[in-house]
Amino acid sequence: MRLTDEEVRHVAALARVAMTDDEVELMRSQLSNILEHVSVLNEVNTEGVEPTGHSVDVTSVMRDDEVAESARLEDVLANAPSRHDEFIRVKAVLE
Repeated sequence: MRLTDEEVRHVAALARVAMTDDEVELMRSQLSNILEHVSVLNEVNTEGVEPTGHSVDVTSVMRDDEVAESARLEDVLANAPSRHDEFIRVKAVLE
């Protein structure tokens, strides 16, 4: 499956990634190669095979959720590199 420049630009726009014409051409080639390799999976006979999330039985190693007392506010804030009143101050990530 060969992608078009327009398809690559559309995917880039969805990902909010700006690309030059050279980058679009490079990504078009690389993404097309990836899709061709993955398309081989369409040839695998899966008739009679039940869908599964894992190839082996999986048991959870997570502990059960239990109600417990929360950490004290002062203990939590003691580890904060910067704070404002009862809040942890972080650098802005959006303008």
